[in-house]
Amino acid sequence: MRTRTTTATTGFVAALSALLVLTGCTASKGGSGASPSAAASSVATAPPQSSGPGAGAGFEGPRPQDQNLLAWTGDPNDAGHVTAQSTAGVGGRVTLVRIVLREQITWSNIWLGLAGIDPNAQLANCYLGVYDATGKLVAATPDISPQLMTDAIAKPLALGKPFTAAPGTYFIALLLNGNWATNALTLKSTGAGISVNAGLTPPNLRYSTILTGQTSLPAAVNLSEQSTSTINTGWASQWYAIS
Repeated sequence: MRTRTTTATTGFVAALSALLVLTGCTASKGGSGASPSAAASSVATAPPQSSGPGAGAGFEGPRPQDQNLLAWTGDPNDAGHVTAQSTAGVGGRVTLVRIVLREQITWSNIWLGLAGIDPNAQLANCYLGVYDATGKLVAATPDISPQLMTDAIAKPLALGKPFTAAPGTYFIALLLNGNWATNALTLKSTGAGISVNAGLTPPNLRYSTILTGQTSLPAAVNLSEQSTSTINTGWASQWYAIS
């Protein structure tokens, strides 16, 4: 009996020693005492790494480049409202819409969202243009009266001469003249109304009007004279884009 007991004990000790050696090797492979299951869990829960331009910024929503444009005042999908004004309200008055460029571009066209037309309107001396942050006119279209009489769609209106626009603040200017039915000639807008200039004051208003009695866009404007009186009547949030 003693011989059998000794043999059994010796076999148990040998098996236990082998198990301890095997456990030590496994822990060593896991690193810093980590078990294989813990290491696998760490790998499985590690966040995916992004690559390429804008990595780590996350999804930013639609961008102008997605629609072959260079910049815009906002996603056209959000321009689900219309804005209108009477001849007396904006005729001869320069309407300014601020737009901020984040990179240098060649500016050739201003896209306007024409929501409705007045086939009986009598239009003349209507223009789009671009003012820089100092109030200097840097580009303008020819008279766009004919384009305002046809095709109620988003349309590009060519500047008289394309120009290189450095990053910075610009103001898209619209000048209307003539006679039209108030709720017939309309533009696409976001419908933000009087809240569009929240937190802003001249000369940095996002939507404003300036001057009266104009038949062409002046070579320079004083942006400190920006007014919101007409904007607050509902003439605001016009949608524009650049190409």
